[in-house]
Amino acid sequence: MLNLKFYRILLAIFIITVAGTISAHAQSADVFFGVGTATDSSSNQQIDTFGDGNLYSTPKMTGAFGTFGADFMFRPHFGVGGESTFRFSQGSYAGLNYRPNFYDFNAIFLPLANSNRIVPEFQAGLGGAKLNFYYNQQFCDAFAGCSTSNTYLESSNHFQLHFAGGLRFYVKGGMFLRPQIDVHWVHNLFQFGSDFVPQYSLSIGYTFGRQ
Repeated sequence: MLNLKFYRILLAIFIITVAGTISAHAQSADVFFGVGTATDSSSNQQIDTFGDGNLYSTPKMTGAFGTFGADFMFRPHFGVGGESTFRFSQGSYAGLNYRPNFYDFNAIFLPLANSNRIVPEFQAGLGGAKLNFYYNQQFCDAFAGCSTSNTYLESSNHFQLHFAGGLRFYVKGGMFLRPQIDVHWVHNLFQFGSDFVPQYSLSIGYTFGRQ
């Protein structure tokens, strides 16, 4: 299985590098953070999660997601970047809680890089997807009352391909707003109804070195 800790470490190093300094060979660099949602249909399965004869339905993927990342533009029109997308809160999955995460590294193409205000952006790359599962249980006694335990159980790791298209609207200097549509193709995402996970987001970012 794909070890997404490796991707997470690489992405963190990449973003810290961009935030701290701009490569002498780069035309510009960007950092950004956004919010939105990622969706997928239900697999329509009934699962005996706890082996007690009770069946639980698998859900759709919904909820509020955050995304952050950075990129280097080595030419006005071409660059590379990395980003991470994650669900802010845990969702419910067949009697358990879960949280999906997506990590990807991309080639970036800006066809109108020299535009003053509106810059289209296209991305294509690869990475990983990770579904973490948790067991939420409540304990009560006469001394301490009731408390809730949220225990990590396991994760499911998958390879993914990533494609995206967006528009950067530069509002002041290097600051931009970027509505974007992403498509994650996740290999063997059997927990949901499709291997294709569309994502819709609005990011705020800043371009260092913009002329």
